[in-house]
Amino acid sequence: MTSLGELQNALGDRLAVDTETIDAYSRDTSRAPLLGAAIGVVRAETTADVSAALAWANAHGIRVSVRGAGTGLAGGANAYAGGLIISLERMRRIISIDAANRLAIVEPGVITAELDTAARAHGLFFPPDPASARISTIGGNIATNAGGLRCVAHGVTTDAVAGLEAVLADGRIMRTGARTRKNVVGFDLTSLLVGSEGTLGVITAATVRLKPIPPGTPRTFRASFASLEDAGRAVTAIVNGPDQPEVLELMDALSVEIIESFHPSGLTVPGGAMLVGQTVGLDAHATAEAITRTCLRAGADDVEISESDSLLEARRLSNPALNARGLKISCDVGVPVAALAEVFHGVGEISQRRGLRVSTVAHAGDGNLHCTVESPDTVEGIRAADVVIDEITQLALSLGGTISGEHGIGSVKRHELPWQLDAVTLDVQRAIKHALDPNGILTPDRAI
Repeated sequence: MTSLGELQNALGDRLAVDTETIDAYSRDTSRAPLLGAAIGVVRAETTADVSAALAWANAHGIRVSVRGAGTGLAGGANAYAGGLIISLERMRRIISIDAANRLAIVEPGVITAELDTAARAHGLFFPPDPASARISTIGGNIATNAGGLRCVAHGVTTDAVAGLEAVLADGRIMRTGARTRKNVVGFDLTSLLVGSEGTLGVITAATVRLKPIPPGTPRTFRASFASLEDAGRAVTAIVNGPDQPEVLELMDALSVEIIESFHPSGLTVPGGAMLVGQTVGLDAHATAEAITRTCLRAGADDVEISESDSLLEARRLSNPALNARGLKISCDVGVPVAALAEVFHGVGEISQRRGLRVSTVAHAGDGNLHCTVESPDTVEGIRAADVVIDEITQLALSLGGTISGEHGIGSVKRHELPWQLDAVTLDVQRAIKHALDPNGILTPDRAI
């Protein structure tokens, strides 16, 4: 208690030790179980707060979990028994927007959509657009290298990060990257930190790239298909064609059914799957028309084009709708776009063979699938659902895919790491972890 008193003296009321506060900050939205009670929560307001907390934790061998808004899906932010929680939610300043250089400097607790809104006042926007943009933080998106709806046109979060400020395990503050477009000085530590899930350092500020808002009025489009496989073939044709969308998303029939029951909007449940997307620019309508023609050639039985964003809003509701049904056993796999039809067929076979329904939503344009198993919330039901998830993950790997596209590894998927990474690769990654965190206090036994 004396040592915790040292931290209390340094941080004052920014360190909470009451049970109610600790409980409120102890878990993310994943199904990962809690391992025990933490000893306190640091509600950091500055980089100096984070530095003081990590220096103290490192000196005393206290394990640290890091959280933003707590919207993670992989158990990466869950508290450790006897550990310290560092919350970054109070660090939510947009420090500056440099419109001339299309850059913004933000703290990690800034909500993704709030940065996008602020950028739009300058005729710019923030390209990463996870479905959780209205509740997730920039820091969390950087920690997992999130993608989102606009990924097919603008890449993932790392493509939008120019530089970082991060606190290392021993409390030292490191700054990476540059404001220039080109920079080949030293190792690319920015890219190393992006996607590291809090295992190498705690991000306390980010310099991110913005883009100009396209001219004209965006168009959304929908194409309904009798089968998932036809929808997959349509996606491959679109991605390889001359008419490119900014957004290209897929919802299978079960997902549409679940979303409509959660928030009715008049969507007709398709026989197999529904593609929704958006085009931008002065030729947005013509591009949308060309894409829907491609969908019809691929087997779509119904298409529409609209100026409304309601179709994309339905896609953003998928996670809340699934959570409302208590469905949390899911995976986040990626496959090459050309393999979409094959992976959808394989998921259907697994679902039928195991006798459990699987709902799939996808950032289809970049081959990122989110599959959720409908199963009873019992020990037996969870075990059966996990078998389905493992088989879907193995299927994705067999097609040249990955065990995670954007949600991260956390604790939920850590057992899958050897499926994708060979022993030498794992050894190198863990050597890097040890070099930056020799005492193993930063998010240990997660991510890598």
